[in-house]
Amino acid sequence: MSEGAEAPLPTEIAEFLVHLEKARDLSPNTVSAYTRDLREFSTWLAATHGAAGWQWDALTRTHIRGYLAHLTRRGLAKRSIARQLSAVRSFYKWMHRDERVDVNPARAVPTPRLPRTLPAYLDRQQAEVLLQHAATRAQSLDFTDVRNLAMLELFYSSGLRLSELRGVDLTDLDLVSQQVKVRGKGRKERIVPVGDHAKQALRNYLVKRDVLLAKLAGSPRARLARGAVFLSERGARISARAVQHAMVGLMQAVSEGADLTTHSLRHTFATHLVDAGADLRAVQELLGHASISTTQIYTHTSVDRLKKVYRQAHPRA
Repeated sequence: MSEGAEAPLPTEIAEFLVHLEKARDLSPNTVSAYTRDLREFSTWLAATHGAAGWQWDALTRTHIRGYLAHLTRRGLAKRSIARQLSAVRSFYKWMHRDERVDVNPARAVPTPRLPRTLPAYLDRQQAEVLLQHAATRAQSLDFTDVRNLAMLELFYSSGLRLSELRGVDLTDLDLVSQQVKVRGKGRKERIVPVGDHAKQALRNYLVKRDVLLAKLAGSPRARLARGAVFLSERGARISARAVQHAMVGLMQAVSEGADLTTHSLRHTFATHLVDAGADLRAVQELLGHASISTTQIYTHTSVDRLKKVYRQAHPRA
């Protein structure tokens, strides 16, 4: 093995990753996260017990608690530690089902208690200012500004994750019925509505998109992503970094210093729906949450907002 190269994964982990990719059809990003977490776990086992000093069926919850303590000493956040424990649990669950081990020792290890933090989001007035700012820039008819307005409107209109927006293809988008099909976590598909403002911004952008592709068609170096909705100026599917850079740039222009990310637009979408009285189950479906408990954080956001209004307005608050 060359210097700096990573050691090969244990056979069992490699087979588990194939299972995730082929049998469970998890996204490449999810499989990559499992790979990273389980590699770190096996590397720690080899470092503490020797390369041949341990067996999967001999590990106990004490070993796994020791690993979590190691991650804590390294300064990892509780959320990251919980994710790694989840990866180990899933791996052992698979081995137990496959009768490679007799028990799953990770089941008895409690998940670190996570702090319940409220997501950053824009209030109604801030959202209006942001959308107006992006619309004003798009009046330049520059491809990038027109595209960025379309992305912003779709984020706010439909509550998409960044990866979902990047993955939208022309065949997923139906502006006549005003809906878009997206692939969420675990490649689960859902259909969400597209609002009137987003529809118009997308129509304007698609005209610019067609002009760009026609211009680049004769370039031998151009790698055109003809099926993707959102493109870079070179005609490729837009990168996650470019989406983040564009959206954060727009938000910083109207909310300087605020701790806002692209995901804040998804939080804004959900918060405004809940504030307006939307059914929580409907919001869960729109967001593509597997559990209603994940969606319930937006009720806390709304309650906090109401408390703030109460304290400011009530004479005896």
